[in-house]
Amino acid sequence: MSMLKLTVSALTIAAASATAAAARDQIRIVGSSTVFPYTQAVAEEFSNQTGAPSPIVESTGTGGGMQIFCAGIGEQHPDITGASRAMKASEFELCQQNGVTDISEAMIGYDGLSLAVSNANDFAWDLTLEEIFLALAAEVPVDGEWVANPYRQWSEINENLPATEILVMGPPPTSGTRDAFVELAMHAGCKTLDYVEQGGFDSAWINENCSRMRTDGPFVEAGENDNLIVQRLQADPNAMGIFGYSFLYENLDTLKGVNIGGVEPDLDTIADFSYPIARPLYFYVKNAHRGVIPNLQEFVEEYMSDEALAAGGYLSERGLVALSDEDRAALQDAVLSGASFQPE
Repeated sequence: MSMLKLTVSALTIAAASATAAAARDQIRIVGSSTVFPYTQAVAEEFSNQTGAPSPIVESTGTGGGMQIFCAGIGEQHPDITGASRAMKASEFELCQQNGVTDISEAMIGYDGLSLAVSNANDFAWDLTLEEIFLALAAEVPVDGEWVANPYRQWSEINENLPATEILVMGPPPTSGTRDAFVELAMHAGCKTLDYVEQGGFDSAWINENCSRMRTDGPFVEAGENDNLIVQRLQADPNAMGIFGYSFLYENLDTLKGVNIGGVEPDLDTIADFSYPIARPLYFYVKNAHRGVIPNLQEFVEEYMSDEALAAGGYLSERGLVALSDEDRAALQDAVLSGASFQPE
């Protein structure tokens, strides 16, 4: 790139950022519904400690947040987006195309994709990944054929499961939780099927045939507000929900986790990945807005503090599984210094 182009690009960023500073004094954050409660907790702590205006935090879903975050720089665009998966190369390219060329990535900790039911449901739920796939996939193998999912009751999948209707509420396609669930639960469950193992199907076949959730009733897309799933489970003892561990953790008085392969979702099993659908959580910072949007750098410092992120910190009290001390120190150094992110 020529020096002229670099200069023009820098002036464009500076002008847009100056407009941002003049137009608003509140930090704006979008993104994952799973990361939302952690970011909201940091926003409240930051405002209480500093007296600064509380950041505006919106739960838009990971995919929706990336689209909004990558749309440009300036006051009309958010400063941070939360994500329940890593930024995709296509999203990074969208950012680059729109002048969002300097981004820092923060992997803040770990989360388990919890399946949960009401405490009023007296069955001791313990599902395999294969059973989860057979309950929720659009197509499954029956008598050696790959067909539309015929299963309506749990007992049709395994006679030891209850003879109740399959009803599972979960995230929409725009959600990073949905992306992670498809990869960690649906694909993993599909791979264990005799039909797939004996057929020798490769990852491309699995991606094409094992990713679609059923749309005939047993799986219900419940939107980006995970609290609505919690409320539905509390009202219907036979319903099951999919959401981040923090929503289970905060509602253990009314909900219980579904074991997977004999492993209960909790802080320890998520941290050591013995719980099979654990995943990292992220947020991304628009570095062109640092030092321009009032209090943005200070907010990032609060998010990166030991008080927030360490084991026993106020985010772990809300269900976030903390990084090791070594990994947290490396994260803090990179994010506080504004290290630029490049997708793998």
